[in-house]
Amino acid sequence: MTDRLPHTLRSDALDNRDRILDAARTLFAADGLDVPMREIARRAAVGPATLYRRFPTKQTLVTAVFADQVRACRDIVDEGCADPDPWRGFCRVIEKVCELHAHDRGFTEAFMSTFPGAADVAAGREYTVKAVAGLARRAQDAGRLRSDFVLDDLILMLMANKGIHTASTAVQVAASRRFAGFVIQAFEARPRHAPLPPAARLAATAPDRA
Repeated sequence: MTDRLPHTLRSDALDNRDRILDAARTLFAADGLDVPMREIARRAAVGPATLYRRFPTKQTLVTAVFADQVRACRDIVDEGCADPDPWRGFCRVIEKVCELHAHDRGFTEAFMSTFPGAADVAAGREYTVKAVAGLARRAQDAGRLRSDFVLDDLILMLMANKGIHTASTAVQVAASRRFAGFVIQAFEARPRHAPLPPAARLAATAPDRA
C-alpha cells in the first residue's frame, strides 16, 4: 500500500496566506482588532473569499497573526521566573512585557481577551498570569514587592500601557520603557528611586530642562 503524500499548500496559496498575515499584522498593530476583514483582504490584494478560505473567522486570523508574540511573552515570563532574584525577575518581566505590547496595539487587545475565541492567545494569557502570580508571591516573600500588589494591578498596567499612542513606534517604545520604570517604583515595597529610562519627547513644545 502506497503511503499517502502529506498535504502541502501550492506556492500561490502560501503566497496568499503570507500576504494576508502581513497585512493583518500591519493593520492590527496600527489600528487594533476592529479592522474589518474586507480591509485586510484589500491590503493583502486578495479577494474576501480567499481570505475566508484561509481564515474562516477573525479569531483564527488573530491566533495566527500573534503566534510569535504569544511565544515571546511566554519566553519573557519563563526568563523572569528562572531568575534566582525574584524581584529582579519580576522587574524584567514588567519591562519586557510593556515593550512587547508597545510594539503592537492589536496584540494587547487580543491578550486582554477582546477575542477570547483566539484559543492560543487566551492560553498564552492564562499561562502568563499564572506564572507572574507565582513570581510575584516570591518577590513579596523576599520583601521587595509591596504586600498589597494583586494581579489586577498587572492588568491595570497593561491597560495603561495600551493607552500610549505616539507618531512612531520608536517613540512609543521609549515612552513605554519610561512608563515601566514608574510602574516598577510604584510596585516596590521600599522604593529606591533608581534612575528612570530616558523620557520620550511627546509634547509638541517641551519646556527646557533646568
